[in-house]
Amino acid sequence: MKFAIGYQQPENGERFPDIVNDYREHISEVYFPWVGTASGRASLGKTRGGIDWNAQYTLEEDLVRIRELGIKLDLLYNANCYGERAVSQSLANEVISTLGHLNDFCGGADTVTTTSLAIARTVKKHFPRTEVRASVNMRIGTTQAMGYVSGLFDSFYIQRDIQRNLAAVKSIKKWCDDNGKGLYMLANSGCLRNCPGQIFHDNTVAHDAEIDEMKNIANWTPHVCWNLYRNPGKFVEILKSTWIRPEDLHYYDDIFPVVKLATRQHSHPRMVIDAYTSRQFNGNLLDLLEASFSSIFAPQYIANSSFPDDWFTQSSQCTTCINCGYCETVLKQVLKKLK
Repeated sequence: MKFAIGYQQPENGERFPDIVNDYREHISEVYFPWVGTASGRASLGKTRGGIDWNAQYTLEEDLVRIRELGIKLDLLYNANCYGERAVSQSLANEVISTLGHLNDFCGGADTVTTTSLAIARTVKKHFPRTEVRASVNMRIGTTQAMGYVSGLFDSFYIQRDIQRNLAAVKSIKKWCDDNGKGLYMLANSGCLRNCPGQIFHDNTVAHDAEIDEMKNIANWTPHVCWNLYRNPGKFVEILKSTWIRPEDLHYYDDIFPVVKLATRQHSHPRMVIDAYTSRQFNGNLLDLLEASFSSIFAPQYIANSSFPDDWFTQSSQCTTCINCGYCETVLKQVLKKLK
């Protein structure tokens, strides 16, 4: 198993290729957005109209170095919404132009990961040798859904909400193998399982630049997760979420050749990469997740090394939560207070 890691320009001044180089034997690909474009996170290099003019230069230089390390490149067009440009020739031209530029200076993108059927169609038509991958934000969790768009996508990120269900994952993996499709998983998402606000949340991220310019509702957080965890009585929901601990990756060795780690906005990407490549972590589990929720749980934390031996075998049997009490019991064991 190797890993796909998310590009960032660390605030401490470290260059991302240096991180990649230190873990290069474990890294299959680096996924990245283009400067100033909407994606599944805030735009790279642009804040409230202000543009970091060094961001694109740094990105291009870093991509060349990453390519020289033998690592694949995955361009992100994974915003949940592109507004009025969603099916426009303007957006298609942007994608074509960006991929053409990538070809010119670093040998091109090996993969484009997208939520957009229009972008998938554009890449298929104009760059047929580039792999087109369905974003995890599409929430594709059945072979039926995969079949519907199999002409547009070469590979899929499996829906986070079902990835602990090994029987379902193996069934989908068989379909992908039989149909010549790739299958990938995101290991360290902090998202709630089956979150009813995920589409709304993803839309706000896609329009972050516009929203940031508005006079917004005061003293209100629009995200289900952050509001939920304000109530300590709901802390147990973090255990019912979608993440996979580093110690439990071995259950997926024969399923996923590449696993995605969310590191694009993580404050300590090295820590995340090290934990999953070494398959162990002696710290606060929340610190591995994106979003982490460490601040709202403080002064309490989730001691990753305190999980019971039967954690994965028990939690992986839960296709639907029936409030059996197991997670509540485990929470008492793993929820610690900082001294």
